Amino acid sequence: MDEGRSLYHCFHVVNAALGKQLMIIGGTLLAVGAILCWWRPLRGGLPGDIVIERPGFSFYFPVVTSLVLSLVLNWVLRWLNR
Repeated sequence: MDEGRSLYHCFHVVNAALGKQLMIIGGTLLAVGAILCWWRPLRGGLPGDIVIERPGFSFYFPVVTSLVLSLVLNWVLRWLNR
């Protein structure tokens, strides 16, 4: 078999799989971003998030929200990888 042809075939197969995975990841990130922008209860509604508000200063660190989103995204990506 011609070596150049097999290299082209391998590159084409890897490229197709990589492109499909990148499209799935991009679509997932787009959906999560849309949900975070437009759905207010998801932002800062969970107990355990750190909120400090003082005159002229506010600080928000979503600890529990980050953990929940991490678990959900981990589950979705593992499910898609099967």
